[in-house]
Amino acid sequence: MELTERLSFTDDDRKDLYQYVEQHGTVREDAARRALNMDQTAFGHHVTVLQRDGYVRRVDGKLTVAYGEEESREHSAGGVDYVIRQAGQADLSGLVDVIRRVAGDGSYIEAETVADVVESEEVVLRHNQLGSRLFFVAVVDDAVVGWVHLDLPEARKLAHTAVLTVGLLAEYRDKGIGEQLLARGEEWATEQGFEKLYNSVPSTNENAIAFLEAHGWETEAVRDDHYRIDDEYVDEVMMAKRLD
Repeated sequence: MELTERLSFTDDDRKDLYQYVEQHGTVREDAARRALNMDQTAFGHHVTVLQRDGYVRRVDGKLTVAYGEEESREHSAGGVDYVIRQAGQADLSGLVDVIRRVAGDGSYIEAETVADVVESEEVVLRHNQLGSRLFFVAVVDDAVVGWVHLDLPEARKLAHTAVLTVGLLAEYRDKGIGEQLLARGEEWATEQGFEKLYNSVPSTNENAIAFLEAHGWETEAVRDDHYRIDDEYVDEVMMAKRLD
């Protein structure tokens, strides 16, 4: 199932089952059945139909949403070998830790918010009737060192747009890894038919603004004194990029 695919259910119990799995990331089958108070036979039937329709998959007695898997890509630069791949549920703690380390000084409020939401929900990928989100991560020796995140609205009037955040641990910068992460996110959005990406940062984050501008992003608007960081009012720079 693609993250841009609109959900459609002909049975309320199947809809409830999908929503339960989607809300929890990965769940044991027996736990899901008990939580939804379903008869074992009916539960098995609904799982089979959801599998057939490409909504969920079974893995070792557990259910997870059957997101379409993107290819992993190996890279080498500056003496560092790394892989950029789609993030999964197993990356949750490493992903949140990296986002917080990058944005912990208040220089990237939007990324902080993403970390708060993911940590609170304890789910990495989402696809529901309100919206969807996707992460690609840069991984060195099985450790997450950077990310690019796309937040995809479900509302039809905004369905051509997405919000992107991207970040990389300081010790891995200036090796081209950040460029590869940004390019992967933009490529995915382009392939899925999105027309425009957005990202917002405090005006004090001059490095992030310069990085985005160097890759074709433009400032669309500035909201004066939108943030208060360390008791100082800081403007929000709202940036965007139109995709080919």
